[in-house]
Amino acid sequence: MKPIISPSILSADFGYLAKDIEMINRSEAGWVHIDVMDGVFVPNISFGFPVLKYVAQLSQKPLDVHLMIVQPEKFIPEVKALGAHVMNVHYEACPHLHRVVQQIREAGMQPAVTINPATPVSLLKDIIEDVYMVLVMSVNPGFGGQKFIEHTIVKVQELRELITVTGSQALIEVDGGVNLETGARLVAAGADVLVAGNAVFAAPDPEEAIRALRNL
Repeated sequence: MKPIISPSILSADFGYLAKDIEMINRSEAGWVHIDVMDGVFVPNISFGFPVLKYVAQLSQKPLDVHLMIVQPEKFIPEVKALGAHVMNVHYEACPHLHRVVQQIREAGMQPAVTINPATPVSLLKDIIEDVYMVLVMSVNPGFGGQKFIEHTIVKVQELRELITVTGSQALIEVDGGVNLETGARLVAAGADVLVAGNAVFAAPDPEEAIRALRNL
């Protein structure tokens, strides 16, 4: 199967955000990836729900909402109100992760869990059968344009093995430093969804960049 491409609007031109979303609508992208940062869980602030409501109105693609924030469960109603397909929370931000996953599903969204580069895949053993997707961060979260962490390939392989052994149906998503070279290796390792920021929006032809990633 071809990977799902989820362009990250964190790398879009906010002065022309509507134009960039229209480009994603025309493209072969499967989803729109939205990184919400609070300046607490990660050392940066991105955008809040007034902006996201605008994105939701314009997007014809399912929303892949990634909350890089403390206490993400507080915002389940707001994310649901956007009509989000996926609500993605960090393992490291949720001491009661199973409860949060249940609440996301009860709200009518697909629950996903993210792990940071230093968080081992093995910690997901008791939750892997309950989630729709796991997002493996291939950079330390908080900023776009960072260098890909090579150990991510091993983590994706380990995650694919865990999914197989447990009989989980979880998808594997990877975010950070994804381009044609790293993307090809990630797909070979077992990734299902590729989040791409600079590789798409800094490309001379973003639609073609999405098409190329889709055909890895």
